[in-house]
Amino acid sequence: MNVLIVGAGVVGVTTAWSLVQRGHRVTVVDPLEGAALETSRANAGQRSYGYVYPWAAPDMVGKALKGLFSKYGPFKITTPWSPRTLQFLAMTARCSLSHHRYNQSHAALLELAEYSRHCFQALEEPPEGSFDGQHEGLMEVANDQAACTALRQKAQVLDRLGVDHEWLSPEAVRQQEPGMQGPGPVTGGLRMPGDGTGDCHRFTQALARACESRGVEFQYRTAIKDWDLRDGRIRGAWVQRAPEEHRAGKKEAPSPAHYQETDQVVLCAGCASRDLARPLGLSLPIYPVKGYSLTGTIDDPAKAPLSTVVDHGYKVAMTRLGNRVRVTGFVELADFNRGIPARRLQVLREAFTSRFPGAADLGQAEPWTGFRPMTPDGPALLGWGRQGNLLLNTGHGTFGWTLSAGSAEVIGQLLDEETPAVDLAPFRPERFDRA
Repeated sequence: MNVLIVGAGVVGVTTAWSLVQRGHRVTVVDPLEGAALETSRANAGQRSYGYVYPWAAPDMVGKALKGLFSKYGPFKITTPWSPRTLQFLAMTARCSLSHHRYNQSHAALLELAEYSRHCFQALEEPPEGSFDGQHEGLMEVANDQAACTALRQKAQVLDRLGVDHEWLSPEAVRQQEPGMQGPGPVTGGLRMPGDGTGDCHRFTQALARACESRGVEFQYRTAIKDWDLRDGRIRGAWVQRAPEEHRAGKKEAPSPAHYQETDQVVLCAGCASRDLARPLGLSLPIYPVKGYSLTGTIDDPAKAPLSTVVDHGYKVAMTRLGNRVRVTGFVELADFNRGIPARRLQVLREAFTSRFPGAADLGQAEPWTGFRPMTPDGPALLGWGRQGNLLLNTGHGTFGWTLSAGSAEVIGQLLDEETPAVDLAPFRPERFDRA
């Protein structure tokens, strides 16, 4: 079967790998110059299989309002609020009112994450060392008794769902992460020992090369201009390659759009999925939730984190990537504003120094901002669209790297008319039609 995948981030490329392994002929189109150059470019580096959770938590609204005006509050909204932002906030608030929906979504995300763990472990290419990958666990550190209580409540949920975890005393936290010698208080820690790390950008680019070696065609700098819809199916798409700018500053003339025939379309375009799906009669409530990261070279390995540490107070993740460290934080509603305020980066530096002083000079670190494709409740849009040959694999929010391998296999199972390995009810793309 000829399959057209739209999007060359980690979700699109893992989907391409799964489908070509199943014998399909795959073409991937992406408007950027290569794989993993948008949301996958410099994310937190976590494959947090035991640390996935829905966006619309029951206490989210109260916590968001409480920290909104604090420099250290993880939730931010850029003013003026756009209609798109207001609509997303209203839908999120409605979703957060349903405890049943949250619990169902949480269990579904953990099930998909566990399946994704197995899929990653079965993946032989690329090898772990090529992208600084490892499975040494993730630990969330409490900084006060209130945080301890919250983490113990989270541990009870993990108990009920059968997710491997362990509670650590303050002494055990520092034994687990001996480089954590900063002044930040430690009152306990919740550790998911099987969680993984790795550079998502390097992984995706290496996997894209492996896909190419097996016949997958990647068309970069290429955008979907229009769809060819006939008889309830997508027969193809008109795609256009962007002109290249030469060293002299002259650009090529835009190339004419050409027709790409296909039997099957898989939409994996992250935040761009919303606009691409609209001509197909789909209204996907995907919002670009903004995050920030700093990536720096480690100066003293003995003072650096060994794996991933999440500071409960700052809500900042600190991940070891070989001889580098990546510090990430914030969920900001700013539409597609790519500005990087200095105050956001300063909070990331303070959080890291409070835990791992002397490990790296983040004043020299590389800053980045990107947009996570978030749905109002949290679970991705995973399954069939309205057209008989359209599959959706998008809207993974902050967990695209974690869930990508499992989601890709589920898409392959649906395409080959197999029973999906996980319950897809909480991921139904049409669940927001009446929301």
